[in-house]
Amino acid sequence: MLEILKAIVLGIVEGITEWLPISSTGHMILFEEFVKFESSDEFMEMFRVVIQLGAILAVVLLYFHKLNPFSLKKTRDEKKDTMSIWYKVIVGVVPAAALGFLLDDWFDDHFYNYIMVAVMLIVYGVLFIMVENKNKDKEVKINSFSDLSYKIAFLIGISQVLAMIPGTSRSGVTILVAVLLGSSRSIAAEYSFFLSIPVMFGASALKLVKFGFDFTTIELAVLLTGMAVAFVISVVAIKFLMSYIKRNDFKAFGWYRIVLGILVLGYFIISK
Repeated sequence: MLEILKAIVLGIVEGITEWLPISSTGHMILFEEFVKFESSDEFMEMFRVVIQLGAILAVVLLYFHKLNPFSLKKTRDEKKDTMSIWYKVIVGVVPAAALGFLLDDWFDDHFYNYIMVAVMLIVYGVLFIMVENKNKDKEVKINSFSDLSYKIAFLIGISQVLAMIPGTSRSGVTILVAVLLGSSRSIAAEYSFFLSIPVMFGASALKLVKFGFDFTTIELAVLLTGMAVAFVISVVAIKFLMSYIKRNDFKAFGWYRIVLGILVLGYFIISK
């Protein structure tokens, strides 16, 4: 029962931090210092990734109509526009997915440590603040997906490779690059969400294959609980973010990242 409660806590953390540009991995590492599982390191490495399946199902639910090219409620032109969104998602995903497949283990071996997480939290926090200050009076060029060119979609998508460094935040880096390239905050966030669908499904499948499907009963219960909680919390987090950015910029998330990065660094230095 205690392991299930721990899975609920991490499911909440995942559901909130996966979509806000504040790094789910950074939070997971910090929380796992206090919420320790009895499972193996191999299981926990897989759990951190596969729990994202719950989070991604929230995107599928919330944007099902917008992403469904076969909806009977859409006109022919609307269906073409929907397919155009998917084509741009493919353009953004394929190069990053290929590099991710090749470099996945290398990044885990060389960058998965608290120092790198803390540094990336702080670096991207500073970048968010700088970009928002720079773009304060800049005209937004991309206000809809029809304005999003395939070139821009590719550049945003390939930036996901940077998110393989723990502490970066996949949503954070894609939103940051999209805003830098002239996108509105809402389109930047939505495109980031849509890119996550194939990326997270692929990453989860890869981790499951590497781990194998030989779960103990408690491991399966922990995994399913974490995914279910992450799904529910993700629905709330996504709705919050889309409402928040209609009236605010991303600087608050930048300051939050900087403070968290300093706390992570300070905690691990003191505890060593």
